[in-house]
Amino acid sequence: MRDWMPRPDVMPILSPGRHRSPRRGACFMEFASYLAGERWSDHPECTHRTLALLARMVNDRTSEAGRARLTPLIPMVIGLTSVDPLLDVLLAARAASAALPIAAEERQRSLAVGLRVALKVLEDRDDVPAPELRELGKAALRAAPAADAWAERFIDEVGPGRAGMTVRQCSALVTSAVDGIARACVMDSDDHLVALLTAAVSDTARFVGADRSGPIPRGVHPVRFAGTAVDLASMS
Repeated sequence: MRDWMPRPDVMPILSPGRHRSPRRGACFMEFASYLAGERWSDHPECTHRTLALLARMVNDRTSEAGRARLTPLIPMVIGLTSVDPLLDVLLAARAASAALPIAAEERQRSLAVGLRVALKVLEDRDDVPAPELRELGKAALRAAPAADAWAERFIDEVGPGRAGMTVRQCSALVTSAVDGIARACVMDSDDHLVALLTAAVSDTARFVGADRSGPIPRGVHPVRFAGTAVDLASMS
C-alpha cells in the first residue's frame, strides 16, 4: 500500500464534521477512505486509529483556510497503520509536546501529566522515532515548568496505578492537545495544527517502516508497556 500513492485529479474542499456522502462534503479521513477504495467513512481501516483521530480533530479545529493546507497530506495517510500499541503512545507524546508550551494554563496540567506518562512508557525504547520524541517531550515540559512541577506531584500522590497507557488514554491526550492548540491565545493556531499533523504523519511513516511486529489476532489485547497510567479523560 505504501508503494501506491494515489494522486487525485482534483483537490477536495474539506469541511468539518462527518458527512453521509461525498455530495454533502468530506472531511480529511472521509476523503482518505475514498482514495483507499474503502467504504465511505471517517474511520477507515487504511489509517492507524490514533493518527486518524488526530487527522479528524485537526480537520475540525482548523479554519477554512488552514484546512485547505491539509489536503496534500490525505494520500500520505493511506496504508499508515500498525498493530503495535507503542504507536498510540508516540502519537500522543507528539501531540502533547506540541500543545503544552502554548495551551492555556488550566489545560497545561493535564497535558503535562499525560506527557510525563507517555515519556515513562518511551523511557527505554529505541524504536524510531521514540528517542526524538523523548527529547521533544522533555523540552515541552521545560517550557511549562509550573505545570510540570504540578504533574510530578500529582503522579507521586496518586501512585503508579496500572502499567502503561491504554488506547483510550492516548486518545484523550490527543483530543486535549488539539483542543488546547485550537483554543490557545496565539495568532497562528492553524500553523501549529498543520505542523502537528504533518509531523505525526512523518512519525507514523517512519515507525511503520521500521515495524517488524507480527499481527495481533482480533480480540487479543496488546501487551502493555511498563510505566505509569493515569486516567487522562477525567482530567481534561
